[in-house]
Amino acid sequence: MTAYAIAHLREAVPHPEIAEYIERIGATFEPYGGRFLVHATQHEVVEGSWPGHAVVIGFPAIAEARAWWESPAYRTIAPLRSRHIEGGIILVPGVPEGYDPRATARAMRDALPAE
Repeated sequence: MTAYAIAHLREAVPHPEIAEYIERIGATFEPYGGRFLVHATQHEVVEGSWPGHAVVIGFPAIAEARAWWESPAYRTIAPLRSRHIEGGIILVPGVPEGYDPRATARAMRDALPAE
């Protein structure tokens, strides 16, 4: 099942280390089947607020996403970003083929206290 590394990164002052990070990151996730799905694009806020930027990297499965995150290649370059850009990053599995949100709603209703 596909998995994603999703980053919500705040605005940053341009810095040579950020450029180096961007130049090198692709080589860190490609061995794990990763690829950019969202990067260096403008987003449209339709509800709430989202200061900064969104980055999404897709992986074949959560195991590959974790392996990339923990890899020596990525851990080596991560400080090039984290020293200059604040933000949060999550690894999240996608939903399985045929996912039906109504099943989630049923489970939620079943967990509610009886009236």
